[in-house]
Amino acid sequence: MDNKILSVLPALKGQKVLIIGDVMLDHYVIGAVERISPEAPVPVVQVTEEKYLLGGAGNVARNIASLGGTPKLTGFVGADEEGRVFNRLCTESGISCMLYESDDRPTTKKTRVMAHNQQMVRVDRENTSDFSTGLMDELFDFLDREICDYSVVILSDYGKGTLSQSFFDRFWTLLGKKNHKPHILVDPKTVNYDRYKSVSMLTPNAKEAGEGAGMAVKSREDVIEAGKRLFDRISPDHLLITLGGEGMALFESREVVRHVPTFARKVFDVTGAGDTVIAALGLGLAAGLDPLTSAVLANYAAGIVVGQVGAATASVEELAEAVRDWPKPEVNSWCE
Repeated sequence: MDNKILSVLPALKGQKVLIIGDVMLDHYVIGAVERISPEAPVPVVQVTEEKYLLGGAGNVARNIASLGGTPKLTGFVGADEEGRVFNRLCTESGISCMLYESDDRPTTKKTRVMAHNQQMVRVDRENTSDFSTGLMDELFDFLDREICDYSVVILSDYGKGTLSQSFFDRFWTLLGKKNHKPHILVDPKTVNYDRYKSVSMLTPNAKEAGEGAGMAVKSREDVIEAGKRLFDRISPDHLLITLGGEGMALFESREVVRHVPTFARKVFDVTGAGDTVIAALGLGLAAGLDPLTSAVLANYAAGIVVGQVGAATASVEELAEAVRDWPKPEVNSWCE
């Protein structure tokens, strides 16, 4: 498998992936804590650095670009400075985007205050109601023109209003009229599960899978049962449940489950790891890889980013180094 991964890495370059979803601006305020405030029992963070990164669906696109792919990102921003910063970051990252401005809501922004590599507090600025029909019309005019150019479409759902029920109703209708059948990958939001019926692949973490299946997930048997319940609920072609330090479980079908152990050597921060998984998975499928090989590729990529602080990305060079140098856990069957 490792030799296969190394041999296919060059094939990732230039592969096109369309990302539709909730775009967010990640704002990091970084500093050090040396005292407690006299005003309240809270730490005082002396700021030494501030930075902005692409978040949400933007981070998926950023990961695809880092891995050598060619992402196209579409979604909504506010008519504000944060929206302009988001567009600038896309340009600087080499990400082609088609973003539509909403006049009545801000760009979703998450501010994380960090000290000594620890998150102290997060401040969210957002409006999560559905977007207007007019904005959706603009988005679907774009999709009508371009969706047939993509064999893989990633739907990045952070529950911020883009992937509403009306979006899915129009999306399936559009694909039906086009008679175009790309791989549809979804990074899910639990409350929206019923919107994802018959997608190609769903990528929940264990907690999200358990919530969607109506059960707690604490063991291998729980993972298998939750996966089967999700198949019964929404009938995806495949299902990938990420298990943190335990790796991931790929349901090639309702009855066939492969376990891919974690390749991470150290874990500092899992922020954005789900974005990395679905980005690498989608890019692998766009390059013609089978789901299992794509999942192993995604596991290596995730192992790289969790070893860094903040929403990080993995490069093709880092992937190749990891495949060559890291220990080689064996993929095994949990159920077949």
